Amino acid sequence: MTKRLMVGKVPVGGGAPVSIQSMCNTKTDDAAATVAQIQALEAAGCEIIRVAVPDQAAAEAVDKIKERISIPLVADIHFNYRLALICAERGIDAIRINPGNIGGEENVKAVADACRARGIPIRVGVNGGSLEKELRAKYGGVTAEALVESALGQARLLNRFDFDDICFSVKCSDVPLTMAAYLALSERTDYPLHLGVTEAGPPSMGMVKSAMGIGGLLCLGIGDTIRVTLTADPAEEIVAAKKILKAAGLRKTGVNLIACPTCGRTRIDLIPIAEEVERRLADCEKDITVAVMGCAVNGPGEAAAADIGIAGGKGEGLLFRKGEILYKVPQERLVDALMEEIEKL
Repeated sequence: MTKRLMVGKVPVGGGAPVSIQSMCNTKTDDAAATVAQIQALEAAGCEIIRVAVPDQAAAEAVDKIKERISIPLVADIHFNYRLALICAERGIDAIRINPGNIGGEENVKAVADACRARGIPIRVGVNGGSLEKELRAKYGGVTAEALVESALGQARLLNRFDFDDICFSVKCSDVPLTMAAYLALSERTDYPLHLGVTEAGPPSMGMVKSAMGIGGLLCLGIGDTIRVTLTADPAEEIVAAKKILKAAGLRKTGVNLIACPTCGRTRIDLIPIAEEVERRLADCEKDITVAVMGCAVNGPGEAAAADIGIAGGKGEGLLFRKGEILYKVPQERLVDALMEEIEKL
């Protein structure tokens, strides 16, 4: 089990539930816009939020943002360690530094001292695109070993400065490489791990990469907090993260919707029916499994474990519960009848 640290009021590691993170794409110095986005992301299910801090104006907005939000705020620091010091003074909940661009030992010491004094954890965020030049040269490019060495080297440096409230990430855009790095790191440290596949791309591909990389590691018991990176509205990252956690068996709240892919036996227009069921169940918090199946073969039989479900026939369908048929319904009433039964559960 990993160590536990606290990001604001949210526990990370040590057996705590895997938390969902995202990052604002607003200009951080526009506090009003940033707060509005954070509040929307929190409503969607975000539990820790990060903001870019590229300049002093962004750093000086930290306290203005924090006083109007209720989830922990993380400062993303690159190049200028002094910005981390300003954020620490203004009440930031955690700081992310990148070993590849934060500068020399004296810079790291200054950040460690400021964070230790205020109980602020540091995420050592190693990124394949900004890996230290000497490690690129040593390993012949970006490799899992190079990413791990970068992370552990920065942790040793922080430890020298009497700082141990550390979380790691070792991200790149290559899924197998990212997974190999996290696997190797998990064997060599008990610090909590922040999972992600960086620069995953637009949702159509980014969700697949994230589900493979993040979900695969979670299924192996690796990972304490996650961020799905998508070239999209950050709210889509939260939706994807929740689905990954649910698929990995780590979030039990909300509906588990199963549906067959359809085949030549299907005699009902199942695809729009499944889409409508998914839409109408989007806000349902019941911990149930709902099945939308296309025929008698994939109906009460294969979906016998479902709490409630429908199976299609020619122009009609049937409702079933735990494999037992309840009654038949005309196709046009099928979804409404299903929703009525779900209300009774």
